[in-house]
Amino acid sequence: MKIVMAPDSFKESMTAKQAAEAIKLGFRSVFGESLDIDIIPMADGGEGTIESLMDALHGSLYEKVVTGPLGEKVRATYALSGDQSLAVIEMAEASGLALVPAEKRNPLITTTYGTGELIKDALDHGVKKIILGIGGSATNDGGAGMIEALGGEFIYRDSQSSNRGGGTLVDLIDINLANFDSRIEQTEIIVACDVDNPLLGKHGASAVYGPQKGATEEMVEQLDKGLANYHNVLARVTGRDVKDIPGAGAAGGLGAGLLHCFDALLEKGVEIVLKETDFYKRVTGADLVITGEGKIDAQSIYGKTPVGVAQAAKSQGVKKVIAFCGTLGKDYELIYEAGIDAVFSITEGSCALDEALAKGPENLESTARNVARLLAWT
Repeated sequence: MKIVMAPDSFKESMTAKQAAEAIKLGFRSVFGESLDIDIIPMADGGEGTIESLMDALHGSLYEKVVTGPLGEKVRATYALSGDQSLAVIEMAEASGLALVPAEKRNPLITTTYGTGELIKDALDHGVKKIILGIGGSATNDGGAGMIEALGGEFIYRDSQSSNRGGGTLVDLIDINLANFDSRIEQTEIIVACDVDNPLLGKHGASAVYGPQKGATEEMVEQLDKGLANYHNVLARVTGRDVKDIPGAGAAGGLGAGLLHCFDALLEKGVEIVLKETDFYKRVTGADLVITGEGKIDAQSIYGKTPVGVAQAAKSQGVKKVIAFCGTLGKDYELIYEAGIDAVFSITEGSCALDEALAKGPENLESTARNVARLLAWT
């Protein structure tokens, strides 16, 4: 029997690879070495994407000290493929909300400059393709900081071109791209983007995501006006109108900056990982696919890894897909209509969250063993 094990990470408990290994141990304890098991660690473009693709591409991690969201120095990591032709970058490593304490969150001043520094470092290694995950941002600057880090010059009414953050964009009057890093033109940029928000308005970056980053109602209005002005300036400079493209509002408008200056392709994160890991080929002929992540609920049908894996497996003729999770949330049953045939929570009774996280690998192995015994019996 051929089984493909392709889980996402169980956040704060197991990486995707650790989860797959725990499932493998559970199945081996029942079936021994008779199984043909292929492990494909998965991700959806957010946290864990670097590690999953690094494993698949036989890559290595690189660390770079860059500018954090508040202008401080932070250590950020990204992955390069074995042949150093491809870089996998998560913008959250340099510009993420997790880097900003709750009491200091203010999208008027946070910047994507560090994300640009990571991209530049990858270009310095000679990459020809960059996969950029843009989830979890602390910023609302439309990617202005990123563009500046790559050579763009921002000109403001008060001539204080060193200012950064979404709050400055309302005073922007011009952008000079004469010294913008020309290597970008020879580099394929694929952006893992799982939201379809436009840049502006009530469904845009500022209104929908600004409050999560510390914005008050007054800030949201200022930020939206700033992004509108920023887009108008960039449209004049680049000749592109991207404000209404789905995903332009992702990561505080970083999607728009990428579309303007990078000719980037925005794709669902899980689809990118499926392609880069050669999942469609590797799953062909499988009798069973096992996937999973920390929580499965009604939201899982909207681009989350387990459903993406299930749909890809079914498209290749796989008849059965099983999912494991730490927690089953409200209306999780919707996943049955999206390609997953059965789902199992690994949590053993009621316990504190810290205990559940610590015992995750043990509980996952135990649950996998029980499922394997059931399959062996049938």
